[in-house]
Amino acid sequence: MAGRKTHYELKLTNEEVKDMFYDMVQAWFKEPNGSYNDFVDALLQGDLDAMNEYMNRVTMLMFSSFDTGTMPSGSQPERFYHGFVLGLMVDLSDRYIVTSNQESGFGRYDVMLEPKDKDEDAMILEFKVFHPRKESSLEDTVHSALAQIKEKQYETVLIARGIPSEHIRKYGFAFEGKKVLIG
Repeated sequence: MAGRKTHYELKLTNEEVKDMFYDMVQAWFKEPNGSYNDFVDALLQGDLDAMNEYMNRVTMLMFSSFDTGTMPSGSQPERFYHGFVLGLMVDLSDRYIVTSNQESGFGRYDVMLEPKDKDEDAMILEFKVFHPRKESSLEDTVHSALAQIKEKQYETVLIARGIPSEHIRKYGFAFEGKKVLIG
């Protein structure tokens, strides 16, 4: 039947999830006021300490071991983290072209923020999940993410669009369950 809408009943698992959805829907309809979440504010300022503090606070409070892949649920934790961080950046669409999983250089970056105002810095974000057989610490995982950005030359598309390399910030995100390290 044309024009008919299907209705669904949604059951939420707990009060925290209910609050999260309530806040999310409220945000869809509020007037933009130019303010961003704490993570985005820290990202724009290049404040690694604040970025790390925010991410670790949120992951500890909100994430489940089923989300992060630390339980045998068949999940793909890197995709979960990727989607979460990408969702934090949705408000940046007024200032940045935010792209995900696009080709540049010799590979596919995770997230790229290309400034609409060429006087602002561009950003490339690469996400890695800690693998104890390959790395001895989250710091090693961050270094692996940053090395991948460099080796694969993910900045190629930004440079081709006229953004000088000194205006391209590169961030490696390392995840292990509910622990996060950004470098």
